[in-house]
Amino acid sequence: MTRTLITGANKGLGYETARRLLDAGHEVWMAARDPQRGGAAAEELGGRFLELDVTDEDSVAAAVELVAGAGGLDVLVNNAGIAGARVAVPETSAEDLRTVFETNVFGAVRVLQAFTPLLDAAPVPVVVNVSSGLGSLGLASDPDGPYRAFVMLAYPASKAALNMLTVKWAQAHPRWRVNAADPGYTATDLNAHRGLQTVSEGTDAIVALACLGADGPTGTFVDRNGPVPW
Repeated sequence: MTRTLITGANKGLGYETARRLLDAGHEVWMAARDPQRGGAAAEELGGRFLELDVTDEDSVAAAVELVAGAGGLDVLVNNAGIAGARVAVPETSAEDLRTVFETNVFGAVRVLQAFTPLLDAAPVPVVVNVSSGLGSLGLASDPDGPYRAFVMLAYPASKAALNMLTVKWAQAHPRWRVNAADPGYTATDLNAHRGLQTVSEGTDAIVALACLGADGPTGTFVDRNGPVPW
């Protein structure tokens, strides 16, 4: 059985990804900071709850110990993320960036490094970084692109950084399958449910990447329709 860990799995994209991967036969650790909400979400779906705060070294270390004791890990889905304050670009401070990067970038690094020994021991280690089209430099610099009117800085910058981490991790771990997924504009708490896609549509790319075999692609950035410009 494929053993999968999803961060930020108590709601939205993480919850739907857990549901779909459980249906696909994965054993899923549903990680969340809040024991009450995370535990309830895992109970609803039949997943295994894992208390995990990606911004806290001790929390991550404790999670690694628990997962290792339960048999190991095959798939890591770095889904935990925050949008940050809605601040116009000229007013965005270093502290605004730091707050978002702590979860969206440093959290992903912290979790992946801590779980590297377990992934190395897996037959086919798979990492899915849940990114965003807002982190695409190609789309952001396109004057006619879909995100030209988006005026926030911290969130897209964090996803651009996560994309680079994806490329570098894929190069550093050639046996792993490491890819970034763009869910698209999906209705979740992150955007006050203004998104135009359902969570099922938003998790199509995440689920597909989480189910890759040894011959699957690595170092890519895709949405449900195919490649996304870096």
